[in-house]
Amino acid sequence: MQNSVEQKTNSLYIFKITLVASAGGFLFGFDFVIISGALSFLNDYFQLSASMKGLAVSSAVFGAILGPLSGLWFADKLGRKKTMMIAACFFLISTAGTALAETIWSFVFWRFLGGVGVGLAMMTSPIYIAELSPPQLRGTLVNVNQLSNVIGINLAVIVSYLFSFDGWGWRWMFASQGVPVILLIGGLLIIPESPRWLAAKNRISEALKILTKINGEEKAKAELNEIQKELNQESGKFSDLFLPGTKKAVLIGIVLMIFSQINGVNVTMIYAPSIMAEVGITMGSKAILSSIPIFVLILICTIISFKLIDKFSRRGLLITSVLFMVISHVIMAINLQQHWTPLYTLIPMLLGTGAFTLGFAPLSWIIASEIFPNKIRSKAMGVVCVFLYGASFLTVQFFPVLMEWFNAQFNNMAGIYWVFAVICMACVLFSWKLIPETKGLSLEKISEFWDNDTLINQK
Repeated sequence: MQNSVEQKTNSLYIFKITLVASAGGFLFGFDFVIISGALSFLNDYFQLSASMKGLAVSSAVFGAILGPLSGLWFADKLGRKKTMMIAACFFLISTAGTALAETIWSFVFWRFLGGVGVGLAMMTSPIYIAELSPPQLRGTLVNVNQLSNVIGINLAVIVSYLFSFDGWGWRWMFASQGVPVILLIGGLLIIPESPRWLAAKNRISEALKILTKINGEEKAKAELNEIQKELNQESGKFSDLFLPGTKKAVLIGIVLMIFSQINGVNVTMIYAPSIMAEVGITMGSKAILSSIPIFVLILICTIISFKLIDKFSRRGLLITSVLFMVISHVIMAINLQQHWTPLYTLIPMLLGTGAFTLGFAPLSWIIASEIFPNKIRSKAMGVVCVFLYGASFLTVQFFPVLMEWFNAQFNNMAGIYWVFAVICMACVLFSWKLIPETKGLSLEKISEFWDNDTLINQK
């Protein structure tokens, strides 16, 4: 009975820490969607050209690419907690700057700084959560970051609508981000540092204290012994990324994250209002309202994904998720080729979005956060996130161009969905052949298996 109570208390403690750390995910979702609701007002206020519209949106993505590069140093030298605090400060500065901007160039600059914060937070938060989580809870707790992201997306839609009035409305949209940023800063002041980072810095007593509060004294000592054993075998240098076993892990992380951005579902979500308008679907006077069914579905599926991640294997759920995405793209392509009723377009969009959110979206972050050795985890995650945001930028930038080209050449944009279906099938084959099964394993055990490739063979 006492053990049960202790375990419940420990779970509550780690969950509270996770909620604070996942605020970075919330701000990521909120920041990248709020611009959609504000864009038309920014256009009227600053008299934007087409290229400046693109810059107003993509400046945050550029910043997000720089964030992980700077995070390579911050997360290792200063710690996970301080790096998240730096990200929160970037968010706060960006919030004030974008809300008060008087020129489009100042707006772009402040939004760029917010993107740096996004890149730092989304690199560091999953690492931090994974390093504090017991193996049996790690998948669920890292997925809290994804849930926070989705909540941020939905709240951004609501805030955009509430402040969608002429004049100062767009300023209030960006200023509203200050509330969660201040809460994040307050939370970061009271949560502990990562015990694995502390152990890497030879602050053993501090690491043991935190591990004991999470797992109890006996498990904490055993876990700390595992951590120290692995740390003694690593130098933590950037060159470690190119060691045979680690190099394979880094390559898997990079390819997985690129697939998470170029699979077609992400851009479908971003451009949902445009796609629906293209096929003749409109809902409400505000374009962003037409995508509400998709955003609501994302929230519902994210909640369901917790149960699926807990019940099924990482690889099995990932492959199943991507297979359903293939099906959704094929249905979408046939739908567009056959010129079916416009409402039918919503069916494959919902199917693909649901499949992505139930499996691929959370698992890409979960797997990437747990496959790297302790001393180089932040470096590897930083490299992976650079490729992620680079792929995101290119996909978002060129999707409208591809839509226009396919429409001009074939009088519909079905071809682009055939391309996405092929990309998703390639992801299925990649996941089947190379993605390891990491569920239930300690981070140290996963690192140990990379040395002799036994992890991939345990399928």
